[in-house]
Amino acid sequence: MKKRILAIDDSKAIRFLLQTLLSKNYQVITAADGCSAINWLAQNDPPELIIVDPQLPDMQSWELIEQLTTSGLYGSIPMIVLSALDKSETEEKCLEFDVAAYFTKPFNPIDLMQAVHATIQQGEKVAAY
Repeated sequence: MKKRILAIDDSKAIRFLLQTLLSKNYQVITAADGCSAINWLAQNDPPELIIVDPQLPDMQSWELIEQLTTSGLYGSIPMIVLSALDKSETEEKCLEFDVAAYFTKPFNPIDLMQAVHATIQQGEKVAAY
């Protein structure tokens, strides 16, 4: 059975890209906002990885990431951030929330795929891109 990734981004194009890029090796579940993601998490077994945009239409910036990383249920799930925010702010917040890796938009899909594989297979922290 394929390992699962929950991809949360309000951009339909980004969700489609992630689905296309990662679906060969992983089961990719997508959500367009924080409420949909939380609803999916509450009804299913946790994924092996969460890919998330810190800016979602139904929440404050970084709110979902903070909720998930401080949660007793979901805090151990590795997270990769895809951010359109300032690189220094993104780096600071990712360090604060112990995010496995982050990418600023636009990002290189090949680099993202490598970070996903490394994060899922090794469970190690990987660098920022």
